[in-house]
Amino acid sequence: MKKITNAPSVWFVTGSQHLYGPEPLKQVESNSREVAAALDAAAPVPVVFRGLVTTREEILAVCQAANTDPNCLGLIFWMHTFSPGKMWIAGLTALAKPFCHLHTQYGRDIPWATIDMDFMNLHQAAHGDREFGFTCTRLGKRRAVVAGHWGDPAVQAEIAAWTRTALGWHECCSLKVVRFADNMRNVAVTEGDKVEAERVLGFSVNTHGIGDLVETMFSIADSDVSALCATYADEYTVAADLLPSGARHASLQDVARIELGLRKFLKTGGFGAFCDSFEDLHGLNQLPGLPVQRLMADGYGFAAEGDWKHAALVRICKMMAQGDDKGTSFMEDYTYHLDPNETLCLGAHMLEVCPSLAAAKPSCEIHPLGIGGKADPVRLVFDGKPGRAVNASLVDMGDRFRLITSEVEAVAPPHALPKLPVARVLWRVLPDWKTGVTRWIKAGGAHHTMFSYSVTAAQLADFAEMAGIECVAT
Repeated sequence: MKKITNAPSVWFVTGSQHLYGPEPLKQVESNSREVAAALDAAAPVPVVFRGLVTTREEILAVCQAANTDPNCLGLIFWMHTFSPGKMWIAGLTALAKPFCHLHTQYGRDIPWATIDMDFMNLHQAAHGDREFGFTCTRLGKRRAVVAGHWGDPAVQAEIAAWTRTALGWHECCSLKVVRFADNMRNVAVTEGDKVEAERVLGFSVNTHGIGDLVETMFSIADSDVSALCATYADEYTVAADLLPSGARHASLQDVARIELGLRKFLKTGGFGAFCDSFEDLHGLNQLPGLPVQRLMADGYGFAAEGDWKHAALVRICKMMAQGDDKGTSFMEDYTYHLDPNETLCLGAHMLEVCPSLAAAKPSCEIHPLGIGGKADPVRLVFDGKPGRAVNASLVDMGDRFRLITSEVEAVAPPHALPKLPVARVLWRVLPDWKTGVTRWIKAGGAHHTMFSYSVTAAQLADFAEMAGIECVAT
């Protein structure tokens, strides 16, 4: 497994006790190092063996060390032998990092002809992990549980997915989101309690006037604008009228200046996600379609109409998927195909869908938008690729946050869409349209979502567990 560059690590910690004597404990430690190495080889982040803990004091010390180490994403605990649960109370109570309980044993099979008490003493996870599990539940500790032999590729993949989720939670706890102006007027679902979001989820949300961005835009050199326009021509199929010899090349220059200004503003402020609103773009000649699409492709979170919650969620999921992202984007459920033989949902937005979803090389085009009162905006147009995916919505229920997930199957459009000048994805709602959308609406799912071919519903459920918020699978 290729490692994510500069990623923090997950600590692997094994529980035991001194009941068995020094020689068995040496074997336990040796076995643990082997298990940790196998998990590390299959994970996108480092999995490092942090020791064998056998006393209350050792357990507390490793949990406190994890809390204060910014390069610790979380922990994997395994009870190789029996590790009495009362030893874990102080450590688990103090632990603030997410953790996964791996329920496994070192030897896969019972050696029928030779099994003796030595083997039994060394292979006690069947009840050691139950003692640990009871203690966690008794203490109300949220965690993931992965069961199976550590050498099984499916188990290794499940652990690897959990480490990606831990990476997303790690990002969430320090994420800065900038809002350019307020949210779209009179819309309910894009509202929310930003103070409570920072308390519960860790990310901060603050507003800058669009004038702050405009000021940054006009600090960009004309030569940099021209260079970026050349990059557009290299990376996309650019409409003829946008090319240097075309009648509307000035529009491409405008959008390049917006992109460079956004990049500079976000980098200077340390922001990982942003949102804007088409109702408040004073000083911009056009809505920032192409810049937003390209920034999402580079890992930034975004949502339209001032929707800071989904901007944060897109960024978090981009971080979960990094290094192996098959496509993750801001999305909106836009319109339906209600043929009873093939009921489909067409997802899109006015402009801002990430090109990481594209089935083929995107086309860079300019078309009227009809809202916002601005010049015709430049955007990338493409069809999304087929494949299993998930939609997720983060909503504020007034007294709690709720994460809602919907699994879908993206499909190729059965017909061309020559007059639809936006990026779009077509999908089947699972298990079926009627069941899925009814559950979504009853759960309070938003019309905005995070859409991903890489992040799974199971990972999002683990994320909600780490955050201590509700998760509803539709």
